Amino acid sequence: MTSAAVGAPGSPRRYLHSLWLLSARDLRVRYATSALGYVWSVLDPLVMSAIYWFVFTQVFQRTVGEQPYIVFLITALLPWVWFNAAVTDFTRAFNKDARLVRSTSIPRSIWVNRIVLSKGMEFLFSLPVLVLFAVVAGAPVGPGLLLFPVAIVLQGVLLVGLGLIVAPLCVLFGDLERTTRLVLRALFYASPIIYGVVDLPGGFEQLAAFNPLSGIFTLFRMGFFPDQWDTLSIAVAAAMSIGILALGVVVFRRLERPVLKEL
Repeated sequence: MTSAAVGAPGSPRRYLHSLWLLSARDLRVRYATSALGYVWSVLDPLVMSAIYWFVFTQVFQRTVGEQPYIVFLITALLPWVWFNAAVTDFTRAFNKDARLVRSTSIPRSIWVNRIVLSKGMEFLFSLPVLVLFAVVAGAPVGPGLLLFPVAIVLQGVLLVGLGLIVAPLCVLFGDLERTTRLVLRALFYASPIIYGVVDLPGGFEQLAAFNPLSGIFTLFRMGFFPDQWDTLSIAVAAAMSIGILALGVVVFRRLERPVLKEL
């Protein structure tokens, strides 16, 4: 392959290079305009974990989750913050940089993938918090920790698929941005964050399995809480993540031209 071909507008190398530059720019802007900078990557899940830990261990008698409960919370709250932040940004992915989206020769899917990557990097930056609490709380570590990267990949696949659906639809239907925020609020409690899938009664456990986040969060927890394993939710999460990605590719291809006209 010639160097000209490698640098062509649609070449994978140029796409990946542009993806990295855009994601790095997002992180620089986020940290440069904030006095606390990197701290914001860990402050939100840390405060949420502290609140739920206090409510469920000090105020009420906790009947869900496992000990140490603070580690149980953080293992799901950190990926939830990644998911929530990415989906929220999908709703304005194209409108935010409309002029650049219209003029670029790079595939427009990059405006979705940059969000997944930059928010995913923030998730990785927040992992020292999980390590710190696991050490301080004395959480046992098992071979299930090897499934942690699998969970990251699955969540990335799921987010790309959702982004390819949500981003163009929010351009065509403005009210979807507010609707998405409401759905995310409900999804927080419908996902096994403050509880585990295995804590649910039989019927609800099977119903919860069809939320792909159930299996993904279970995989994140396996390194510390192997008793949380649920085959159905993990299998469904893998299948749905791949299925949503495939659907997202089809939807995005059909809506790309109408989106450009709307912008």
